[in-house]
Parts: sequence; C-alpha cells; structure tokens
Amino acid sequence: MTSHRQKKIAVINDMSGFGRCSITVSLPVISRLKVQCCPVPTAILSNHTGYDRYFFDDYTEKMPEYIRNWEYLGLKFDGIYPGFLGSARQIDIVEDFIRRFRTEQTLVILDPVMGDHGKPYATCTKEMCSRMKRLVGYADIITPNVTEACILTDTPYKEHWKKEEIRRLAGKLGEQGPQKIVITGIVQGNYIANYVCENGEDHFLRSVRVGTQRCGTGDLFASIIAADAVNHVDFAVSVKKASNFVKRCIQTSIDMDIPVTDGVAFEEVLEYLR
Repeated sequence: MTSHRQKKIAVINDMSGFGRCSITVSLPVISRLKVQCCPVPTAILSNHTGYDRYFFDDYTEKMPEYIRNWEYLGLKFDGIYPGFLGSARQIDIVEDFIRRFRTEQTLVILDPVMGDHGKPYATCTKEMCSRMKRLVGYADIITPNVTEACILTDTPYKEHWKKEEIRRLAGKLGEQGPQKIVITGIVQGNYIANYVCENGEDHFLRSVRVGTQRCGTGDLFASIIAADAVNHVDFAVSVKKASNFVKRCIQTSIDMDIPVTDGVAFEEVLEYLR
C-alpha cells in the first residue's frame, strides 16, 4: 500500500490576535490547501502594530528551546517558510533552523518582510538588511515586493519601472541563490503586476487594481505560494492563483465595509481556494 504522508510547513512568523496577518492568516490558508501548518512564533501581539496601541511579547529568547524540542522529536518538514522577523538575532535563529531541518526534499520559501512604498520598516536596520541578504541565499523561492527587492540588491527605489529594469532586479536576486522569484506589487497605471522568474524564464502577470493596500495581503499571497510549492503546483499557476485570491479578498472586504486596519475578510471566500 502506498503511504500518503501529509505535507508539513514550518511557518516562522509572529502571532497577532487581531488584524488578520502573519500566523493567523497562514494557518487557515495553508491548512485549506491540505498542508499541515506548524507555527514557530517570533512574537505574540494582541493586534498588529497598525493600531494605536498593542500588547507585544518578544519571543526571541524562547525560540531556540522551542525549536530544540522539535529537533528532539525528529520532526521533518516539506517546507520552511519564514515571514516577518523582528531582529538580526531572529534571522540568525532562522538560519540555524534551516541548517538543522532542511533535507533534500525541503523547500525554503522566504517572504522577506522589510519595507514598502520605497521605505524600509523601522525594524529594518543595516544589520538586519545584511543578515536578510544572507538568508536569501538559503531560499528556493522568494516573494519580495519592489521595495524589498531594491533593499536586497542595493538598488535605488523609484515609483515607475520598465520591464527590463525589473528583469535586472530579479537577476540580481537570482544571483544570491533562489531559483524561483516573484516580485510583487509593480504598479502599471490602473494595473498591478507581479513579475515571475523561474530558472531564467520569466513573464509578467497583471490585473486591474482594486481598493487600497491592506494588512495581511502579503501573508495571504506568500502562504498560497508556500503551500503550492510543497504540493508541486506549477509556479506561474500558483502566482496567478494567489494574485486572484488576494484580489477577491480585497473586493469582498470593500463590499463588507471592513476597516483597512482589520485586513481582508478572507474567511468569506476561503472555500474558493483550492
């Protein structure tokens, strides 16, 4: 009888109780795609930092012991998916996690959460940027937005990009190690595009822009990419699926008058994700 072991992804990210982002997005989305989601919390928050106030508990010092217990149990993962990392120390911990748990069958899907709209986040120090570039070298797949792609390649940011410039940007990222790259959020007039590059072959996927940017959409997108990767879904097909689903979630949230800070009401349309 053939063994049908369920796929597993270790998701390394923070846990925000309210606001639909990070682990609270990844867990239901990855589970929906029939992959076991195994969280490694980097921090615990009552709600994300886009609100006026929040409770925050840094989990950095607890992470090594948490991870050692997994190693003791001999756990194995088909995917390792790091998301937002709040310090250089956490990047070091993730790097060590990859070295300990990666096998020939394990895919590393990195969402390098570093900035947006041309500006790095406050946590993204020079040391953080340097460590993140090193982490990119471990990744099979990366999902940066344009700002993050610029930070990772020391490229000056600008608002408008020609296709050839995006190709060069992706080429620099590819030189760091990843074989599959999607650069997200490329504004093209009334359209938004994602650039997909896989083993030297590339193309742009674009759709009409809907609404404004909302918290958690990047987590939605990357979680679909991660689950599809371990399920061996074609990369371009996965990017198109993720883009369409995020767009559907944003439109649903607009229709329901969900506040922007509350993220997207993906629960309303999760049944359509497959």
